[in-house]
Amino acid sequence: MTSETMSLEKTPAVRTSRLRDYVVLTKPRISVMVLATVAAAGYLASTVAPVAPSSVLHALIGTFLIAASGSALNQAIERWLDARMHRTRNRPLPARRLGTNEVVVFGTVTFCIGTVWLATTVGATAAWLGIGTWVLYVWVYTPLKTRTWTNTIVGAVAGAMPVLIGWYATGAPTHVWIVSLFGVLFLWQFPHFMAIAWKYRREYEQGGMKMLPVVDPTGYWSGIEAVATAALLIPTVLAPAWVLEGFVRWGYAAVVLLPTLVYLRAAERFLASRNDDTAKRLLRVSLLHLPLTMAAMLLATLF
Repeated sequence: MTSETMSLEKTPAVRTSRLRDYVVLTKPRISVMVLATVAAAGYLASTVAPVAPSSVLHALIGTFLIAASGSALNQAIERWLDARMHRTRNRPLPARRLGTNEVVVFGTVTFCIGTVWLATTVGATAAWLGIGTWVLYVWVYTPLKTRTWTNTIVGAVAGAMPVLIGWYATGAPTHVWIVSLFGVLFLWQFPHFMAIAWKYRREYEQGGMKMLPVVDPTGYWSGIEAVATAALLIPTVLAPAWVLEGFVRWGYAAVVLLPTLVYLRAAERFLASRNDDTAKRLLRVSLLHLPLTMAAMLLATLF
């Protein structure tokens, strides 16, 4: 290594670039969504039992660290697959801006800190839920992506589990709110991901990932899965209405039912006409459905 290269590595610009790559490793957009669901679960728990605000904050910190670890180790495991796909080949590992060893160290350290943080601040239940989420995502979902299309089922469980961390970190008892919220997060992911998997089906095939649109190129079963899970969302989002009263009950039911029916309709259109346009429409609707549903849940508790 020349002295010029060594000097370059010490410049602020290079350090900033490396920091940016570490941020990319955490998949910040997904992390923000995960933290939003954890915060929502913590707030809903406060309507059922007394909750210390600090418990929600600690749940957010611990969950973020574990989620960051999962994202980093997922990319370490899939670095060769990511290099084959256009949309992922510029990630820090396939682009060789970061080394595998340092990413593994980063993932290991953040997992350990996140787990200890949860265990010492909000208790063993939240910590075990964090460990379970991490194991499912890193060591079950990630390897299954190249083996079977059912990987998305495991991924959906892992994707919904952070709300359990947010809820049980507060010490609140099990309630219809958390059952419904977990169910919504679990079911919502299927139409959402079928739209993504259809859009990038050729890249997934190049990467050796056995997503449902790759296994079934017609997209028929992807459409069936999207419609079935969107339909199951209807009773799931409506369940909390039974613990609400009067106008709030009917107002909540109307507010959550409308976007869910729109989501179902978008899934039906994707099934009827399986192409990139209907997949993009389904994806856009999915990105609206989740925040609208969560907002309705939060607002219903204010009345």
